[in-house]
Amino acid sequence: MAVFNDEEQQRIREAIADAEKCTSGELRVCIEKTCSEDVLDRSAKYFYQLDMHKTKLRNGVLIYVAVVDRKFAIIGDAGINQVVSEDFWDSTKEDMLEHFKNGNIVEGIVTGIKIAGEQLSKYFPYDRDKNELSDDIAFMDGD
Repeated sequence: MAVFNDEEQQRIREAIADAEKCTSGELRVCIEKTCSEDVLDRSAKYFYQLDMHKTKLRNGVLIYVAVVDRKFAIIGDAGINQVVSEDFWDSTKEDMLEHFKNGNIVEGIVTGIKIAGEQLSKYFPYDRDKNELSDDIAFMDGD
């Protein structure tokens, strides 16, 4: 699926790697063209399919974007959800949406990664951590 060019993909991977330098948390980005169900249900499905729930401290964060349908979600595992404010994911989505509205999907994703990484580093600081999950973008084909 050619949604992003090589440079854009590298920018997203680097944003993940930079964010994870300061935290034991794990960030992933999942992209597909269309989303045929509720966006939160779809992102939760991929959260488990990508083994995001298997991190040691349950501190994985997934940014899901269906580019053609213009739907997206950002979800975190139990560990991070217990410590961030109740409106954290919604406010992060709003910051991302500002970029999406201007047609800049990559900048929106990078913004979400940075914000999530800052929160993860606050509650789950880096501690000789090993990278539990790939930093590569997960491109999905849908159903």
